[in-house]
Amino acid sequence: MNMSEFSVHDGLSLSELVRTRQVTPLELLEAAIARIERHNPGLNAVVYTAFDEARESAKAPLPDGPLSGVPFLIKDLGQRVKGWPRTSASFFAEVAADAEDSELVRRYRSAGLVLAGKTNTPEFGIPGVTQSARLGICRNPWNPDHVSGGSSGGAAAAVASGMVPIAHASDGLGSIRIPAACCGLVGMKPTRDRNPNGGEDTDRAIGLSVDHVVSRTVRDSAAMLDATGYPEPASPYAYPYKERPYLEEVSRSPGKLKIFWSGVTPSGRPVDPEIQSALERTATLLAQLGHDVREQAITLDWRQFYRAQAIVSGSNFAAGMARMVEAIGREPAGDIGPLARRGYDRGREITGQQAMWAWQQLRVMSRQVMATFEDCDVHLTPVLGTAVPRVDWLDPLAVEIREYDKRSAKTYPFTPPYNITGQPSLSLPLWQTPDGLPLAMMFSGRYGDEATLYRLAGQLEKECPWKDRKPPIWN
Repeated sequence: MNMSEFSVHDGLSLSELVRTRQVTPLELLEAAIARIERHNPGLNAVVYTAFDEARESAKAPLPDGPLSGVPFLIKDLGQRVKGWPRTSASFFAEVAADAEDSELVRRYRSAGLVLAGKTNTPEFGIPGVTQSARLGICRNPWNPDHVSGGSSGGAAAAVASGMVPIAHASDGLGSIRIPAACCGLVGMKPTRDRNPNGGEDTDRAIGLSVDHVVSRTVRDSAAMLDATGYPEPASPYAYPYKERPYLEEVSRSPGKLKIFWSGVTPSGRPVDPEIQSALERTATLLAQLGHDVREQAITLDWRQFYRAQAIVSGSNFAAGMARMVEAIGREPAGDIGPLARRGYDRGREITGQQAMWAWQQLRVMSRQVMATFEDCDVHLTPVLGTAVPRVDWLDPLAVEIREYDKRSAKTYPFTPPYNITGQPSLSLPLWQTPDGLPLAMMFSGRYGDEATLYRLAGQLEKECPWKDRKPPIWN
């Protein structure tokens, strides 16, 4: 199979070719390697390769999973792969080689995936762009002058450029949905505790961060969540209810949904006109599809909400850094970047009383957000408040840090609340800007209700077939 034939297919299609013996897993892997070697020098999406190990895996008998034989990439943050380094994009925190796979990685292998390497991420996954002193800038396949989003920007750039059809990603305050939006992909942030956290649960201690994938098709996202999202032994958290496989939901009618939509940002600053126009087009399309659509924002004291979130996130980051310091045997010096340094210093100043006050505040305010979903099935907003920004405009290493904060808040105003509440939230690449960059909408649902989002996504994928759109570098 050559590079162009490989990139036409999504993951399920490739796995079917393997299952019917039209192609071998090794042929798929070699096609993926060829595309990585061709496109990665200009994108910097893949930062570690294990091609020889992957070749041995592809030659050996693979589990008969839903994505058996499909090449796959792991984000270089959080998840452990036996024998592979894990840098977290940091000079300070690099692990030379992990001793064993994390639980989620074991489930990826059980699904039949062939692990070929790791993707770029910013230091500790902090910003909504993927660039760091350790791993460099990851660029957008649609236009390399623009960001790929973050913190799963490497995964998104790899999938959008056709290196692989699907890749691991994680989302702490938008880090699946933002890069999916920037790179024209499907990005589902699943319900909290839908996917396993594993015994090494400290990275997920506060529950904001979840793992899943970015993909080109809705069905690949659904199939992967079916493959990995099942109860985890010894987990202290209740597994969210699920009625049937999500892959079945994609082809089911969503029925007539009650959908609220809003372009109101937490700061009250309006989104860019082209974003507002696309939002209104989406609302019109949904009404034409028979849904009950009305404009209504979530009412909340957003200043208090984000104050509490900052305290919780800051204290959690400082606690995580303290564990690293203990393991490494020294404090970080000049080997962490400015965002990490600020987060660590501020986090250490937070008292236990302040951290618990913030937890209490977020719990109360999460109820207020969820109350909106007593009256609607889905809440629609844009993913970004602006068009996909240029790399030099949103650069955490070059732009003064307070100015970077302002620009970041303007660009990414919508994603964080659903990490706080734990609700599923999905980015879909419905539109494009006049200059050809992806323009995505975000659909958020009730706690545990990925099913409704997948049904709606399947309907919208037929109306706006984004899989046929390719970035200029595709061939």
